This record gives sequence, C-alpha cells and structure tokens, in this order.
Amino acid sequence: MNELRKLRTLDVEDASRRAAELVTEHAARAGLVDVAYATTETPVGVLIFATTRTGLVRVAFPEEGLEHVLDDLAAELSPRVLENPRMTDPVRRELDAYFEGRRRAFRAAIDWSLISGRFSRRVLEETARIPFGSVSTYGDVAGRAGSPRAARAAGNALHDNPVPIVVPCHRVVPSSGGIGKYGGNEWRKAYLLRLEGALAE
Repeated sequence: MNELRKLRTLDVEDASRRAAELVTEHAARAGLVDVAYATTETPVGVLIFATTRTGLVRVAFPEEGLEHVLDDLAAELSPRVLENPRMTDPVRRELDAYFEGRRRAFRAAIDWSLISGRFSRRVLEETARIPFGSVSTYGDVAGRAGSPRAARAAGNALHDNPVPIVVPCHRVVPSSGGIGKYGGNEWRKAYLLRLEGALAE
C-alpha cells in the first residue's frame, strides 16, 4: 500500500514537472518570456542569472535570494519572468567553462538595461575590456571612462554592477595595494583573481 502511494506521488510530481516544462516551452515559442532565469552551481555559490532577448541582464550571488532577484527583475524590466533553460543554457555553459578553466572571455551579449547613468555604463563597458589575468585600478577605469578624478564614483558603479563575473569588476583593485572591496564578498574576489592567475596562491 505504501509503495502504491509512493508511485502515485511520483506520478503526480512527474506530471506536474512535465506540465510546467510544456507551459515554459509554449510561452517561449509564443514570445511571452521577456526575462528568462536559471541557477547554476559554481565554486563561489549558486549563481542566479537572467537573460533577455538582448542579452545577459543579471548575475546574482546566493545572498541576494532568488525571490528578491525575481521581484527586482519583474519590477525593473517586465513581469513576464520565467525559468527557461532554452534561453539561459548558452550563458550557463559559458559560466561552467569559465569556472572549469576552459574559458577566458565571455561571448554573451550584455543587456545594459539595469544600469543607471552614462558614466556608470562607461565604467562597466571599460571594465568588460580588462583582459583575463589582468587587473586595473579604480582610477585607471575612471580615466578610460572619461573622468580621471572620479575613482570613487567608478567604485560605486562597480559595486552596483548587475552582471558580475561576466563584466569582471573583480579585476579592478585599489592603487594603494590589496584587492579592495567586492559586492559579492572579498573571498569571492580573491577566488576569481586566483582562478585567472592574477593573484598568487
């Protein structure tokens, strides 16, 4: 009797899962998904990431919480947010390859919709150009973004970076030495710099 009950529970769970997959597939085919999200296990925790038709729009660390991230995406971009592997798998594969040491640069297009202010966007665009294995200072990034004296403002823009790792704010360090602060916690910044060979073990 217990076995029968277990079988029925499994059947219901499988049917529910399949129904959810069909709804997701249909919504994607019908163009009803404005923001697709997924999660992926990495050495720096379970990352939450989201894409739009334009590109990768969000990468979040686990402390932010899935529900909070989804609420923000719905409020800032569109309420049509859905888990959709078909839209997110290319980014997940790139992240997996990066953490496995098989990728040094990301090809994913970036959707800058969550960036506010022209200077912040220029800072992040310049940060995206810092090569794998290299670092730059806040002042250098500010200068390349057009405001050499705005190192503090550049730091604020980097702190608010909605797509860390892919737009590698971990590669920006203080001119005074050390690795500096990091919105995703300093231990992650150190891990990423070590992974890229920019920080000694």
